This record gives sequence, C-alpha cells and structure tokens, in this order.
Amino acid sequence: MSDDESAVVLNRSQIDDVLGTGGVGVLALADDNEPYAIPISYGYDADAGEVFLRLGFGEASEKRRFLDSSDGVALVVSNESDEGWVSVVVRGPLSDVPEASIDGAVVESIRTVDIPFFTVYDQPPRELEYDLYRLTPDEITGRREKPSVGIE
Repeated sequence: MSDDESAVVLNRSQIDDVLGTGGVGVLALADDNEPYAIPISYGYDADAGEVFLRLGFGEASEKRRFLDSSDGVALVVSNESDEGWVSVVVRGPLSDVPEASIDGAVVESIRTVDIPFFTVYDQPPRELEYDLYRLTPDEITGRREKPSVGIE
C-alpha cells in the first residue's frame, strides 16, 4: 500500500475528533436479510471508547423489532467541511442501559457527552418512550476524503 492510499484512513485521535462528544448519525440494524437504518442522536465518551444512544419508540415501533433481532449494529457518522468529507463507522453490540442499573461510571460518562435531542416522529416527543443504549465498539474505523491533486 502506498502512502497516498493510506492517507484516507483516520487514526484514533482523528476519529475521536469526528465523533466529538456527540451528534447525529445513522444506526444500521438488520433482521436476517432485511436492512433497517435510522437517524439517531448519540453521545461519545472518548475516554471509555463507548457510544451512548437515546432512542425514541412510538406505539408500533419497527425500530424495536429490529433492535431485538440484531446481534450487532453499525453507527455511521459523517461530516463535511472545507477540507472535504469525513466518516466514522462504529460496529459492535448494542445493550440497553436500564435506568435502575445506571451506575456511577455510566453517569460520569453521560455527563461528558452531548446527546442532542431531535425527533422524526409525527407524535409529540412527550408521547414517545425513550431508552438509553450503550454501543461497545468491536471496531471503529474512519476515513476522510482524499485530498485532490492540483491539475495545472
């Protein structure tokens, strides 16, 4: 692999910068061969290397069905700047964090992250059920747009 080819791969520090303390991404789930991807808000604790998701559920939640059938998930976060596109993919198991079992370490992690609040439902947010989930990464990869070579 040449140096040019490896220039698009992000190191851990760059990945942490992209994920920041939180933002919006796309969560990909699957049920056998049926894919399901949804926009979600997340928080990222770089010290623990964990992602926290606040997921909202409507009355007949298709999302819950896919969560129950997915052993692993992928979270995709992408951003565009003057320097081009950058994206990070976090893969691993997703586990719910029951309110009653939130220990001090989780509380401390949540304090350091910023989980934005947004909703894409036609129901008022107060009518939805929200649960907290933890994505413990098996793999985190990141890439950025390869710088273009000037043409004279």
